[in-house]
Amino acid sequence: MDLSHLPDGPGVYVMRDASGAVLYVGKAKSLRKRVAQYFGSNPADKRRKIPNLVALIRRIDYVASASEREALLVERQLIHKLQPFFNEMWKDSKSYPYLKITREDFPRLVYTRRRERDGARYFGPYPKAEPLKKLLAHLWRIRFLNLRRCRWDFSLAKPLDEKKIKACLYFHTGQCTAPCAGRITKAAYGALASRLADFLAGDFEKLRGRFSAGMARAAAALSYEEAAMYRDFLHAFDHMAERVMIGKLEPGFLEKAVTRTGAVTALKEALGLPRPPAHIECFDTSSLFGRHAVGSSVCFVNGEKHAAHYRHYRIKFENAAGGSDDFAMIEEIVGRRLAQVKRRGEALPDLLVIDGGPGQLAAAMKAIGAAKVKVEVISLAKRLEEIYSPRRARPLLLERAHPGLRLLQALRDEAHRFGITYHRKLRGKSELAD
Repeated sequence: MDLSHLPDGPGVYVMRDASGAVLYVGKAKSLRKRVAQYFGSNPADKRRKIPNLVALIRRIDYVASASEREALLVERQLIHKLQPFFNEMWKDSKSYPYLKITREDFPRLVYTRRRERDGARYFGPYPKAEPLKKLLAHLWRIRFLNLRRCRWDFSLAKPLDEKKIKACLYFHTGQCTAPCAGRITKAAYGALASRLADFLAGDFEKLRGRFSAGMARAAAALSYEEAAMYRDFLHAFDHMAERVMIGKLEPGFLEKAVTRTGAVTALKEALGLPRPPAHIECFDTSSLFGRHAVGSSVCFVNGEKHAAHYRHYRIKFENAAGGSDDFAMIEEIVGRRLAQVKRRGEALPDLLVIDGGPGQLAAAMKAIGAAKVKVEVISLAKRLEEIYSPRRARPLLLERAHPGLRLLQALRDEAHRFGITYHRKLRGKSELAD
């Protein structure tokens, strides 16, 4: 079977029989290497049913992902949705952690590995327990989580015994809003629970800003242990954010993912890349008469927006003449993004796309050289949609309906929208200050 269309990166593979029915869904750090193991003379997987599975396979689809964590989550949701025959035979008993907000007069936040039909609100599953527990511990420490931590069974109709209230350590140390003692109304407590639910459902930006500011303050004060603590919280925060960004699978998810994968594959062929660019990041800059210069980068994974990796940049470069310098701004934001990737130990994108022509491309290549990394890069000019690439002496012109070009245009337009939104926000603040 031809496996050349599979990328050498993380994702989920979907094996089908001659009728198109799904036989098996699996995840992999490298899709190409993992799937190839099924067809080798000495398969790495020693389960006895492997030959039966391989004999039935006629087609393999895949969904590329930005990380192994994301692949794990997509795999679990696809298995739950599609219930493939061979996955049911090899069902793994391992369960993953959830968070739940209980259904009580005064709800609690509970860590659990079981999802029950008890009327509670569940969030997850999360791939790893340790970073989740660390983040929750810090959120309690900074009083972001103000829900009660006790396990006492009480309600408005059944108050808690005063002896138990007086014996409560959380009550005496001020770590609880003390609904048991009537220190907070049911409505006010419910608002706290709703805020927490919004956070767990994806309202992250305000808290991310607090963590980033704390890390910056600690670093400026040479408190490196505290700065490292905030850094770890940000990593755990991104871990949680990534789970929420995936969300529940929409109807037709797999079919749409395969279509988007076709655009990624078409782009690989058009650009002559060594592998399909499943993870693409696009960069854009904007300014108004040299003021409020900003940059933006957006991320698509397997042809779909991946908002967890969107970034804004306030440009630090200042032109001696007082105006803006598009080339220097591109060099700056690409350099800052690559430095962040290296600092966090993240995987490099498969492709960088720069909004602009050969000058902007050269600036991005300068930043890549300074970062001492190897990553594919192109630029897309607006006038004729010319694609400039270090791999080609002349710009590439694709047909307007080419799926690869449509993908690049979607990236470019999203980066522009994201950057303009930030630019307007800064400009509005400046006008208010004036």
